[in-house]
Amino acid sequence: MSHDLIVLGLLVLFSLALGALLLAIPRLLGARSSQKGLLDIFECGVPLRDGTQRRMQVRFYLIAIIFIVFDVEAVFLFPWAVLFRRLGMFGFIEMLFFIAVLALGLVYVWRKGGLEWD
Repeated sequence: MSHDLIVLGLLVLFSLALGALLLAIPRLLGARSSQKGLLDIFECGVPLRDGTQRRMQVRFYLIAIIFIVFDVEAVFLFPWAVLFRRLGMFGFIEMLFFIAVLALGLVYVWRKGGLEWD
């Protein structure tokens, strides 16, 4: 039991030391610049004209959420494609149902105007 605790303690110490080392190396060896413009906030490579506290449109968040939902759901297609032959007709019908639900969701969002960027 004590051997396991010693190994665990050494692992924790090694992890902490490695983390501290990886944080210290860029600070010690990194280039330093005294140019004022390097510390300014940039958005897409263009300096901001207004303050950073602008309000974003709700449509931006809706489109981002829709993208994430469809992106995560598309990840389920890869394991299905790998096991396609082993799953047989049952797996094929289940995936058709899954894709149909996604298509209905996309049509709903499209009809409600959720994909319009006005």
